[in-house]
Amino acid sequence: VQLQASGGGSVQAGGSLRLSCAVSGLRFSVYSMGWFRQAPGKERELVTSISYRDRRRYYQDSVKGRFTISRDNAENTMYLQMNSLKPEDTARYYCAASGYYGSELQSQVAYDYWGQGTLVTVSS
Repeated sequence: VQLQASGGGSVQAGGSLRLSCAVSGLRFSVYSMGWFRQAPGKERELVTSISYRDRRRYYQDSVKGRFTISRDNAENTMYLQMNSLKPEDTARYYCAASGYYGSELQSQVAYDYWGQGTLVTVSS
Protein backbone atom coordinates (compact mmCIF):
# COMPACT_ATOMS: atom_id res chain seq x y z
CA VAL A 1 0.00 0.00 0.00
CA GLN A 2 1.30 3.41 -0.94
CA LEU A 3 -0.06 6.90 -0.30
CA GLN A 4 1.81 9.62 -2.13
CA ALA A 5 1.06 13.18 -1.06
CA SER A 6 2.08 16.05 -3.29
CA GLY A 7 1.29 19.69 -4.02
CA GLY A 8 2.87 21.37 -1.05
CA GLY A 9 4.95 24.50 -1.37
CA SER A 10 5.49 28.03 -0.17
CA VAL A 11 2.81 30.68 -0.58
CA GLN A 12 1.96 34.04 0.87
CA ALA A 13 -0.95 34.53 3.20
CA GLY A 14 -4.20 34.62 1.29
CA GLY A 15 -2.90 32.30 -1.38
CA SER A 16 -4.07 28.85 -2.41
CA LEU A 17 -2.64 25.39 -2.80
CA ARG A 18 -4.10 22.09 -3.91
CA LEU A 19 -2.75 18.94 -2.33
CA SER A 20 -3.15 15.52 -3.90
CA CYS A 21 -2.86 12.06 -2.42
CA ALA A 22 -2.43 9.24 -4.92
CA VAL A 23 -3.26 5.84 -3.47
CA SER A 24 -2.22 2.42 -4.69
CA GLY A 25 -2.31 -1.10 -3.35
CA LEU A 26 -5.76 -0.99 -1.79
CA ARG A 27 -9.36 -0.79 -2.90
CA PHE A 28 -9.63 2.97 -2.69
CA SER A 29 -13.42 3.13 -3.02
CA VAL A 30 -13.97 1.35 0.32
CA TYR A 31 -11.55 3.42 2.34
CA SER A 32 -12.32 6.70 4.01
CA MET A 33 -9.59 9.29 3.71
CA GLY A 34 -8.22 12.04 5.85
CA TRP A 35 -5.75 14.89 5.81
CA PHE A 36 -3.69 15.52 8.92
CA ARG A 37 -1.07 18.14 9.61
CA GLN A 38 1.77 18.60 12.02
CA ALA A 39 3.32 21.97 12.69
CA PRO A 40 6.79 22.30 14.24
CA GLY A 41 6.64 21.60 17.94
CA LYS A 42 3.01 20.55 17.83
CA GLU A 43 1.16 17.28 17.73
CA ARG A 44 -0.34 15.92 14.55
CA GLU A 45 -3.98 16.89 14.15
CA LEU A 46 -6.86 15.98 11.88
CA VAL A 47 -7.68 18.68 9.34
CA THR A 48 -10.47 17.04 7.38
CA SER A 49 -11.85 13.66 6.44
CA ILE A 50 -14.22 12.17 3.89
CA SER A 51 -16.17 8.97 4.39
CA TYR A 52 -16.13 6.33 1.69
CA ARG A 53 -19.73 5.32 2.43
CA ASP A 54 -21.63 8.59 2.05
CA ARG A 55 -18.82 11.07 1.38
CA ARG A 56 -19.69 12.86 4.60
CA ARG A 57 -17.01 15.41 5.34
CA TYR A 58 -15.55 16.62 8.59
CA TYR A 59 -13.55 19.83 8.91
CA GLN A 60 -11.58 21.21 11.79
CA ASP A 61 -13.12 24.52 12.83
CA SER A 62 -10.04 26.51 11.85
CA VAL A 63 -10.29 25.47 8.19
CA LYS A 64 -14.04 25.52 7.66
CA GLY A 65 -14.96 27.68 4.69
CA ARG A 66 -11.36 27.75 3.44
CA PHE A 67 -10.44 24.10 2.78
CA THR A 68 -12.31 21.55 0.69
CA ILE A 69 -11.66 17.83 0.65
CA SER A 70 -12.65 15.71 -2.31
CA ARG A 71 -11.92 12.34 -3.81
CA ASP A 72 -11.94 10.75 -7.24
CA ASN A 73 -12.48 7.01 -6.93
CA ALA A 74 -11.80 6.48 -10.63
CA GLU A 75 -8.35 8.00 -10.19
CA ASN A 76 -7.67 6.60 -6.68
CA THR A 77 -6.83 10.10 -5.60
CA MET A 78 -7.87 12.45 -2.82
CA TYR A 79 -7.51 16.22 -2.93
CA LEU A 80 -7.36 19.12 -0.52
CA GLN A 81 -8.09 22.54 -1.95
CA MET A 82 -6.74 25.14 0.45
CA ASN A 83 -7.77 28.76 -0.03
CA SER A 84 -7.19 31.90 2.01
CA LEU A 85 -4.15 30.32 3.57
CA LYS A 86 -2.86 31.70 6.84
CA PRO A 87 0.59 31.47 8.45
CA GLU A 88 -0.90 29.16 11.08
CA ASP A 89 -1.65 26.65 8.30
CA THR A 90 2.08 26.09 7.97
CA ALA A 91 2.73 22.38 8.60
CA ARG A 92 3.56 19.09 7.01
CA TYR A 93 0.36 17.63 5.63
CA TYR A 94 -0.22 13.90 5.65
CA CYS A 95 -2.87 11.84 3.93
CA ALA A 96 -4.21 8.68 5.52
CA ALA A 97 -6.66 5.88 4.74
CA SER A 98 -9.14 4.26 7.10
CA GLY A 99 -11.49 1.32 6.89
CA TYR A 100 -13.99 3.15 9.12
CA TYR A 101 -16.68 5.51 7.84
CA GLY A 102 -18.28 7.21 10.85
CA SER A 103 -17.22 9.41 13.74
CA GLU A 104 -14.22 7.13 14.27
CA LEU A 105 -12.58 9.06 11.44
CA GLN A 106 -11.90 11.90 13.86
CA SER A 107 -9.37 9.73 15.67
CA GLN A 108 -5.91 9.06 14.31
CA VAL A 109 -6.02 5.48 15.53
CA ALA A 110 -8.76 4.75 12.99
CA TYR A 111 -6.33 5.18 10.11
CA ASP A 112 -4.50 2.17 8.79
CA TYR A 113 -2.21 3.64 6.16
CA TRP A 114 -0.26 6.90 6.00
CA GLY A 115 1.58 8.87 3.38
CA GLN A 116 4.94 10.54 3.82
CA GLY A 117 3.64 14.09 3.97
CA THR A 118 4.07 17.25 1.97
CA LEU A 119 5.24 20.56 3.41
CA VAL A 120 3.09 23.68 3.27
CA THR A 121 4.65 26.99 4.26
CA VAL A 122 2.57 30.16 4.45
CA SER A 123 4.35 33.44 4.93
CA SER A 124 2.77 36.63 6.20
